[in-house]
Amino acid sequence: MIIAIDGPSGAGKSSVSRAVASRLGFSCLDTGAMYRSIAWKALQEGVDLSDDEALGRIACTCKISFGHEPGDPAPRYVYVDGEDVTTLIRTAQIDQSVSRVSSVPQVRKALVAQQQRIGSEGNYVVDGRDIGTVVFPEAELKIFMTASPEVRAKRRVGQNKRRGVSNLNYEEVLADIIARDEQDANRAESPLRAAEDAVLVDTSDITFDQSVERVCDLASLRGMA
Repeated sequence: MIIAIDGPSGAGKSSVSRAVASRLGFSCLDTGAMYRSIAWKALQEGVDLSDDEALGRIACTCKISFGHEPGDPAPRYVYVDGEDVTTLIRTAQIDQSVSRVSSVPQVRKALVAQQQRIGSEGNYVVDGRDIGTVVFPEAELKIFMTASPEVRAKRRVGQNKRRGVSNLNYEEVLADIIARDEQDANRAESPLRAAEDAVLVDTSDITFDQSVERVCDLASLRGMA
């Protein structure tokens, strides 16, 4: 069974997904890390991010894998061709590059195929931007998780501080989030939008625990818990 959680950057999708998966005994598939990995690989190789064909070749040939700790439903480590990139793909530079990379049709096609294969092998909570609309349109539960840009910017600054990422300027982070929202919503390939049968969960004014409880309650109503 699949729980698909879509929504914009900073809405809480990844952290809520991990908690829900742990609560329900599901696994997590970090699709965002896969796109971040392609962005990182392209930058490492000096590839122009406007070169769709070059980005597509990287996505088709690059081996992305995950490492898990016992009992943890979420992947703890991310590897690109055997190299640990767990922290390298969580920088401000990747934040600003990943939307462009993820909009490339060749990249999406290559990674969606991998995601569908993995998802068919078990029970997963999967978060991203087109999970319920493109990757798993038949998911048993679809969530569209959102929050105001201002709330999401504050969260991102806090995350950057905890991770030791240099960009702690709220105004810059807010501008990046608004720009990324615009790019994601208007890209030609798999734009960010809620599936017609998705349930809206706005996390602007609720706690993390309340967000997790809301998703688990919805899963229970569908016989998934």
